[in-house]
Amino acid sequence: MLTIAGHAFRSRLLLGTGKFSSAGILKQAIEASGCEMITVALRRVDLDDPADDIMGVLDRKKYIFLPNTSGARDAAEAVRLARLARAAGAGEWLKLEVTPDPRTLLPDPVETLYAAEELVKEGFKVLPYINADPILALKLQDAGVAAVMPLGAPIGTNLGLQTRLQVEIIIEQARVPVVVDAGLGAPSHAAEAMEIGADAVLVNTAISVAGDPVRMARAFARAVIAGREAFEAGLGPRSKQAEASSPLTGLDFLKE
Repeated sequence: MLTIAGHAFRSRLLLGTGKFSSAGILKQAIEASGCEMITVALRRVDLDDPADDIMGVLDRKKYIFLPNTSGARDAAEAVRLARLARAAGAGEWLKLEVTPDPRTLLPDPVETLYAAEELVKEGFKVLPYINADPILALKLQDAGVAAVMPLGAPIGTNLGLQTRLQVEIIIEQARVPVVVDAGLGAPSHAAEAMEIGADAVLVNTAISVAGDPVRMARAFARAVIAGREAFEAGLGPRSKQAEASSPLTGLDFLKE
């Protein structure tokens, strides 16, 4: 079972809420995914308005609400957004995003660390979105974050686990859960991340833009379960040398 900041989760799939064609489709996809933690961009919702399309489909008693600071350009903006969210009743969980470049949406490592240090001191359960940087991941763990969220590829690209080698190093060194976030475009990508030992994955675009988002959410859920089971079962070693799966002896009768 996945445990983050002392909270146990049956599902290892986290879901984003952007780009869905309607609140109804979003609600069906959430249910099909089986996820228990959902992230919402603070800039896109009105936390005080129960009629808000997104907030209207999120059952706060059923799901962990993970507001994110998407759009923050530096640590000061991210901290301000987090404080406003908590004041509006969003709770202590926070996905920290600091992305100063709107073209790449890559996270700023320095500002992310500054913001994480401050927010942890203020009692937030911080899950920072980061480049797949093993050194930064260690520093964030030292700062007290609840998990680290290295990207597989830039946000919304659906390119898959382009950072596999770095993510494997982060997993090897991790003292907190590792949640692969961004760039996973197919269920097989999620399975790959789970097979190398990631504790969970977060998916948004690949589900929301699919021809059938509800079925795609279900497919990701199954892939995450399969990938985790494969990791726990223990994958066989890779080799460049062919090795027969059956004995090559005992065929002497063919020479007679």
